[in-house]
Amino acid sequence: MAIDSGRTRDGFHRPAHLRRDRPRSPAEENWSPAEEERKPAEGEPDRRLASAANPVAPIVSAPVYGRPAGPARGRRPRPARNAVRQVPPARPSASASARVQVAAPVSPAPGLVPPAEVDPELAAEVEDAVRGGTPFVRTPGRPAALVSGPPEPTPMPARVAPEPGAGAGRASRHRARWAWEGRYLRTLLVLDFTIGLLAGAAAFEARFSNGLTTYNSRYVLLSTLLPIAFIASLAANRAYEKRYLFVGTDEYQRVLRAGLALTAATVFVAYATETRIARGWFVVALPLVTFACLLARFLLRKLLHRARKRRGACMRRVVVVGHELAVEAMARQLCRERYHGLKVVGACLPTAGTVAEVPILGTFDEIAGAVRKARADTVLVLSCPELDGHALRRLAWHLERDDIDLIVASTLIDVAGSRTTIRPVDGLPMLHVEHPTLTGARRLVKALVDRVGAAALLVLVSPLLAFLALAVRVDSRGPVLFRQVRVGKDGHEFVIFKFRTMHIDAEARLAELRHLNEVDGALFKLRNDPRVTRVGRLLRKFSLDELPQLLNVIGGSMSLVGPRPPLPEEVAVYPDDARRRLAVRPGMTGLWQVSGRSDLSWDEAVRLDLQYVENWSLSLDLVIMLRTLSAVTRGAGAY
Repeated sequence: MAIDSGRTRDGFHRPAHLRRDRPRSPAEENWSPAEEERKPAEGEPDRRLASAANPVAPIVSAPVYGRPAGPARGRRPRPARNAVRQVPPARPSASASARVQVAAPVSPAPGLVPPAEVDPELAAEVEDAVRGGTPFVRTPGRPAALVSGPPEPTPMPARVAPEPGAGAGRASRHRARWAWEGRYLRTLLVLDFTIGLLAGAAAFEARFSNGLTTYNSRYVLLSTLLPIAFIASLAANRAYEKRYLFVGTDEYQRVLRAGLALTAATVFVAYATETRIARGWFVVALPLVTFACLLARFLLRKLLHRARKRRGACMRRVVVVGHELAVEAMARQLCRERYHGLKVVGACLPTAGTVAEVPILGTFDEIAGAVRKARADTVLVLSCPELDGHALRRLAWHLERDDIDLIVASTLIDVAGSRTTIRPVDGLPMLHVEHPTLTGARRLVKALVDRVGAAALLVLVSPLLAFLALAVRVDSRGPVLFRQVRVGKDGHEFVIFKFRTMHIDAEARLAELRHLNEVDGALFKLRNDPRVTRVGRLLRKFSLDELPQLLNVIGGSMSLVGPRPPLPEEVAVYPDDARRRLAVRPGMTGLWQVSGRSDLSWDEAVRLDLQYVENWSLSLDLVIMLRTLSAVTRGAGAY
């Protein structure tokens, strides 16, 4: 007898009950192929009947893990590879099945596991499948069945096909917007890289004007790496995200943060690696690249706004959702302020209605269809009780399929994003509104910047001031400066200084010209005012008559940027909301001046001043001063 090593040819461990040298039971020793065909002796259980009742049960089984040995079938010899497959035997007839069903129960032999009671039809089908016959298929909910050929695959749930042309329609709807936004981003990258190179070259030339030497050769490498490091800092501060571009002051704030972060990182790396950097190169390069980037982005945005105002280019197609009056007011505002880039192409109302100059595309239940009909890429939802949180969420799901932007307008008026914070409370987004910064350290910083900046400007423009004073003196008789009482912060009155632009009897002639007033409210404006002198008309067009107000800024009664300084008679008729303008110092320039100056209505001027008071920041002051340069050079709205 051969000794079994306990491992297969592949080296795997063979279980104990499959080894050839294991001890065999008496039933296995006496088993032979003819044993199955032998008729049982009297009083011996019929094993053939047991096999028919449970054909899948093994004839001989060895004891495994201490369990009692049961009947188990011997291993079938594997047919040769090229052997002809035999036709499977026919299924047992109905009489045989009946004979199996009426057979008396069989007592198991001692030490054998009794076979389980199995449906005779199922047993016959399994036996045929085991012997190589027709495959056995069990259909859920029905008895076992035999099928000819391979089993049919389980049907998969049908996938809902998208509407024909849905992808193409979405691509065509957004293709124009993707094109100009991509061009804008690529232009920004080119500008930032070019500015970084120029700033590095300027810093190198300012510090090392004697040419390239062994000592300053490494600064050539630093100047070359400056644009890459600056662009990386801008990207880390999210200055290239579309949500912060095109409008608002967030873009400029992030550019300033990027410049400060790059400065701090350079100092830290130089200190950690004990690398000495020339202070002349450092002081010139980093501030220059930061402020040059601010100026370049401002000019690029002005070009975008001009294209939107004049040609209607680079606009988003908007469907406004809300009530009639709210939709009409929003449409007028977006049409007036086209630089925001939102073009109203339709509206959806709660019920059938009309809105002036806005096509009605459907009701609130037809918003998705209205967007496709108008080929819009943005939905602007105004405040209305019909569209609660659940309705807005379902609307967002519908718009998400076509990549449509969703804008929800709150009922807050003139509140900047820096004052709002969304904090979730039990799954509900709560909008927290911070109070405006009217006092504190930031106001002290603003006062310091105002006085230092005014003093510097006064020194720079002093030759121009002398020339303008001489021109006013020669043009008409009277004093050079015009003094007038205005109302400042907290209602305190002060004397404002301006170059005289009218004849000396202008105040006496005001009563006879009052009926010709071209603006509403407490202001008096006349486009062709006969009281204005020839030099005065030129000074007013370019706002040069307001340069002496730098003296008021240095004195602390005014600021460089702020609301327009009102007259006492204007304040006397102020409504309660307009008195909020007196919470801060008036300014030489402000939102009112860069948004149209004298062409604005009284209500619009008040709204802009209140917007500045509520959302004041140093970055907003910087933006307004940059916009003042372009507004003054154009001369529009000044008379």
